[in-house]
Order: sequence, then structure tokens, then C-alpha cells
Amino acid sequence: MSAVLSPLPMFEAHRAIFERAVIACRERHAWSPYPELPAKYPDSAAAQAAGRAAFEAQLGRPFVLGQPGAPGVGQQVGEEISPYTQQPLGIVYPRADIDALFEAAESAIGDWAAAAIDARIGVLMEVLDVLYREHLFEIVHAVMHTAGQSFNMAYTGSGVNALDRGIEALVHARQAMDAVTPTAHWQRAFGSAQIALHKRYRLVPRGVAVCFSCASFPTWNAWPSMLASLATGNAVIVKPHPATVLPMAISVRAFRHVLAEHGFDPNLVTLALDTVDEPLGKQLVQHPKTAIVDFTGSVAFGDWVERHAHPALVFTETAGCNTVVLESADDLDAVLRSLATTLCLFSAQMCTSPQNIYMPACGVRTPQGLVPLDEVARRLADAVSALTADPKKAAMILATLQSPRTLDLLARLQQEGARRGRVLLQPAAYAHPEFPQARTSTPLMLQLTTAERDLYGQERFGPVSFVIACADAGDALAQASRDVTEFGGLTAFLYSTDEDYIERAERAYARAGAQLTINLTGPMPLNFAAAYSDYHVTGLNPAGNASLTDAAFVAGRFRIVQSRRPAPPAIA
Repeated sequence: MSAVLSPLPMFEAHRAIFERAVIACRERHAWSPYPELPAKYPDSAAAQAAGRAAFEAQLGRPFVLGQPGAPGVGQQVGEEISPYTQQPLGIVYPRADIDALFEAAESAIGDWAAAAIDARIGVLMEVLDVLYREHLFEIVHAVMHTAGQSFNMAYTGSGVNALDRGIEALVHARQAMDAVTPTAHWQRAFGSAQIALHKRYRLVPRGVAVCFSCASFPTWNAWPSMLASLATGNAVIVKPHPATVLPMAISVRAFRHVLAEHGFDPNLVTLALDTVDEPLGKQLVQHPKTAIVDFTGSVAFGDWVERHAHPALVFTETAGCNTVVLESADDLDAVLRSLATTLCLFSAQMCTSPQNIYMPACGVRTPQGLVPLDEVARRLADAVSALTADPKKAAMILATLQSPRTLDLLARLQQEGARRGRVLLQPAAYAHPEFPQARTSTPLMLQLTTAERDLYGQERFGPVSFVIACADAGDALAQASRDVTEFGGLTAFLYSTDEDYIERAERAYARAGAQLTINLTGPMPLNFAAAYSDYHVTGLNPAGNASLTDAAFVAGRFRIVQSRRPAPPAIA
């Protein structure tokens, strides 16, 4: 290991970016220290080549972490399969003893928690810088060949935007900690006597955090969760989905290296691995040393975590039925193009992807007159088809299906939709121009009525959408907002030229706890969530109980313990 570096200068090295992020969080405007496109990355061609080479060099080999509790070669696990090649990555990882990880993590907290706040923030900013400078394109390829994202989405959504979310978490963590004064002089009269006390306030971390990362977007929620816990003095055990271990293994190794380089115990960050057949999630959640749980993933397990994690503090983001209400539009074609693009993006395998599109049964009002619902549905299907007809374009937008189970879901829903409604678009594999064996599918779109609520009243993870005929405009809004309240929803989208209707919708979705986007068209994906500006998840409906990123996401990760003793009275 290299010579230990002092952690305090790290904050000074990153102060300019950190303080710029503080301003962005306060003013909620557009900003990022990172280039938005891979081509704009410094020395892009060489960096991309090096990242790909690092990824390919790891294939078929054991992944070395050097963490405690690894029992030996016989206990190594690895079952990742690339959605692009449908071949195993051949990487095996040490399956560490869980108790050993918790013991090591708990032992590592002392010096870390005692360090100055800026020392911790500086080291963690350095971690993000190392991920960006040394591992970004390696992680991009790891995300592609585990989660199935396209190269550009892996760079933006799982790379630089996830780094932004990490800085954002550090900003809120420091603000929460800075809000607590370290000392105070307290004095008041008790009868004729003046009592003066010197009070000291200590920020004490909760302990060991367990961070679950999801299969489709492993870094986007995990990095800010890890950083929120570490910044406030805790240790973190990362539990990746068995299908997407590599992006988090690379991340954990980078965290461990930087921590050790600056004199801290690398066991502040460790990796806990399991398999699909032998999951460890419940053991981790209910371990007596678990103090915090960050969970991103399925509704079923997320609900279990929320019910059974006590006394651990729990932050969840699961899933929901993200809704669109299409009541009226000035430019219906522009609306349908924007909806089509967002429905296709990463084959709707994002927690913010729209799924349920509610319209009045009579149709959608436009300046040219009322457009019947059947025509609107057909034109939306045509817009989706136009995006997916060219395999090269489809590869950039749809990418691949992360899980083979999604194909089974599409087949079941197509059969049921044909029986109970109308199939607007039939899914079909498209030929990926670079990876002939890629697991792909164009979207399935069904037209239903509110009588088929059992079909659309849950998240259908993948390229599936439903056009739902409602009694009228009021019913469309009522159905959509009720479904968010009951089934959960992270994002919602509204198209209307009626200001009174828009106001009603804003109130309805605020009560339902979904972030609402109104009348947005154009090149920006409707579901793009901007770091430093957009609050991701409200915690007000079943889609999750926490938000990226607000003060509540970090403030509970430490507690305040005080001591007090007599002090000389202050001079008046």
C-alpha cells in the first residue's frame, strides 16, 4: 500500500467543486462538474479504450477485494450473464462470512467517526474523483454487460449522473451535521442563583449500514446511499443484485483503496454477495448489528424490508405505476413523440418510466378539434414503431432486456391483453447491430378500460404500457391519482391546455405524493431526474419512503449525544 496521505488536504483539493455543488443544491439550477457526453470526457478515446480493456481483463477471473471473512475458493460465487452476448462473464467473487463483515465494519467506525467532518467529506470527494478519473469507462462496460444499458446511458445515468447524486448527498450530509453546534454556554437563574453550564454536542453514527443495489441501475441509488452513510460516520456493507455485481465490486474496491490511502480502515466499505437460489437479504436486514438499510429493488422485498427491519433505520425506493394523463394538447404530435421516446428509453426498465396512459374515452382536445381515443392510441403506437424500426436507433434507445423473465412477462401480458382489450403494439426481438445474440424486444402496448385495473394496477417492469379509456377528463385524473396513492408512483406526466385542470392535477398529485411534469415536449426525456435540482421520490406513497436527496435522507444517519458540566457564569 502507498504511503498514508493526510485526509484534511483532500477537502481543500475538492473545495471548489463542493462549494459549487452547495450553490446548485440551494438554487436548484442546472450544473455538473462532469462532461455530459462520453466524447467530451478528457482524452476520451484513450480513456474509453483503457476502460474497456480493464473490463475485458477482468472477465473469466476472480475479483480480488482483500476484504475479511473470505473462506476460500470453494466459497466464491458469480452468476452474471451479459444481456448483450447472453454468455457468462465468468467472474467469481469472494462470498464473505456475514458476521465477519459486520465485525470488521463495526471495528472500522471509531477513527472514521472521530475524524473531522471536512476530513470525511474530503476523502469521499476523492473517492468520487477516483471513480471518475480511473474507473468510469470500466464501470460503463460493467453496467452494459450486467444491467443491459446502452453505452451512452451507462455513461450518463450510471456514471456521471450517479456521481452528481453522490456529491449531492455529501452536500446535504455536511449541511445536516453543520446545523449542530459543537458547544454552547448555557446560563439561567434558579432563584437567586445563576447556573451556568458548558454543553458539548457529539454527532454519533448509528453504526453499520446495509446498502442494496438494484439490477437495472446499480450505481444510481447506491452511490448516494453509501456516501450519505459514510459522510455521517457509519460503515457500509454493499449487497448487490446477483445479476449486477461487477459495477458495485469495482466501486467497493475504489472506496476501500482511497480510504486506506488516507489512513482509514478500508473495512468501512465491504461487499456481501449472494446468489438467486441462496439469498442473504433477510439475514442482512435482520442482523443485530444492522443500523441502517438502504433498499432499491422490488416492491415485494421492499415491503418486507419496511416491515421487518426495525430497529434499523430504513430508506426504500421500490416501484410504482407511473402515470400519464392526456387530456388536451396544442401539438398532439409533439406530445406523442415525447411520450414514445420515454416509453422506449432503456426498454422502460427505469423506476421513472411511464406505464399507464389515461385518456377521456371521447378523445383528446386539440386546436383542430377532438381527436378520438382510438386514433390517439394508434398514433402513439406509430410513434413508438418509428423509433424501433431501425435496429441502430433501437439499440441506442431500447438497449437490452436485463432479465430473461421480462420476455415471459411480455408474452403473458400480450395474451391477456388480446383477450381483454386491444393489442396496439406486439413486441418482437430486434437485431442488435453490434451484438447479434443480445436479449432484445420492442415494446408491448395495450389498450384497455378501467375495468382491467388488475392488469395495469402494478408495475410491469419492462417495455410495457397501457392506454386506458376513462369516462371523462375528471375521471382520468381521479383514476390516475388514485392509482398512484394505492399502488405507488415516482413520477407523473400531464398534458392539458386547461389551466384549471392543471391546477386540479397539481393538487391531486401533490396529495398522492408523485412528482409531476406538465406539458413537456422536446428532446429531453420526460423522466430525466436532474441532480442538485429534482427531488427523486417523495416518500408519500408506496413507491418508496425516502427521497434523493433531501435533509431527511441524511439527518437520521447520525444522532446527537450531549454532555454538560458546570462552567463559570458569563460576565454580563
